[in-house]
Amino acid sequence: MRQTTEAFRARYRADIHPLYNPWLHGAFVLLFGLLAIGGFWRTVHQVQPLEWMAVPLTLLFFNFGVYVVHRHLGHHKKRLARMFYARHAGDHHSFFTPGHMTYDSARDWRVILFPAWLIVLHTVVITGPAWWLLAQLNSNVAGLFGGCMVLGYLTYEVFHACEHLPPGNPITRLPWIRQMRRLHELHHRRELMQQRNFNIVLPLMDYLFDTLSWEPEQAPPHLTSTPMPRMRHVIDIAGNPVAVLAYASTATHWPQWHPSSLKVDGQSGPLYAGARFEEDIRAGGREGHLSWEVDEYLPGRRWSARARGDHGLSLVVTYECEAAGDGTRFVRTLEYGFSSPAMRIANRLLFKRRIEHESAESMLALREMAQKHLAPAGIGA
Repeated sequence: MRQTTEAFRARYRADIHPLYNPWLHGAFVLLFGLLAIGGFWRTVHQVQPLEWMAVPLTLLFFNFGVYVVHRHLGHHKKRLARMFYARHAGDHHSFFTPGHMTYDSARDWRVILFPAWLIVLHTVVITGPAWWLLAQLNSNVAGLFGGCMVLGYLTYEVFHACEHLPPGNPITRLPWIRQMRRLHELHHRRELMQQRNFNIVLPLMDYLFDTLSWEPEQAPPHLTSTPMPRMRHVIDIAGNPVAVLAYASTATHWPQWHPSSLKVDGQSGPLYAGARFEEDIRAGGREGHLSWEVDEYLPGRRWSARARGDHGLSLVVTYECEAAGDGTRFVRTLEYGFSSPAMRIANRLLFKRRIEHESAESMLALREMAQKHLAPAGIGA
């Protein structure tokens, strides 16, 4: 886990009141919601066919409301919703980051569930007056509307909690939950959270407003059946983390500092998730070609990309940065492997030691070139 995420989680957990009971929190929301739904629906009698339309229309309205609030208040600071913005964009999106989307214990529900009082506010202050007004026209429509508004709230809470369940939980294998978990994980990418996947239960409004983003989930190479060699190098670089990572994640700069990189064809500047580029290399004494795709870019924190090459080569490279004194501690992790048994044997006997040496050299060259690049622009710590 990145140190920044780990440190935030530690601080957040330390600030949770010692008397906080997550089970009481969840039970109150569920019990109050069910009683409210029952109260509203007790006013419904002998529903006519046309009156049943209140159910899908209310759930559609609630879906739209969640979308608008999440998109425009949860990720854009507004004066009247500062607390919601701080809790959501600040706390929730710092606690759960791509690759680390699950909670560790029930006390972490504090950063997943809404405050317990919010369902009371939603029921009494928002839904109640609307129910009363509709009741003046049609008591059945009013009752169905009121119950479905609270039902929508409970469904949101349940689905959102499921989207942060540990992956081994059997609920996560349910098709609907599995797909919404994936959409929500993509939403938690720093570069996507203000633009994509705001629905939690059903991505209808994301589809209608063209904010739906989908990428199939792929098992990272290090989780496949064949273990991949893993190399990790750490070096301190003068400069702030944002500038250092921006330089390192500009693939067109790689031939300047990495001895294995011969030529890169791709766009200039830091590459964000989804970007693709091509690279000619000479690694371990062998020339080859790599086709890259960027998986993640969190400015100043983390950049990750995966590639496939000749002879069944696949690899993942990850850059991580954190402030260290007046500079940046830069961590480069390389994982690579071959699908061919013969190439795996050759790697163990011939290539691995040379690749390790080239990787260590590249870190020294990166520090030198990054500091030269950043110095003229006056980008320091």
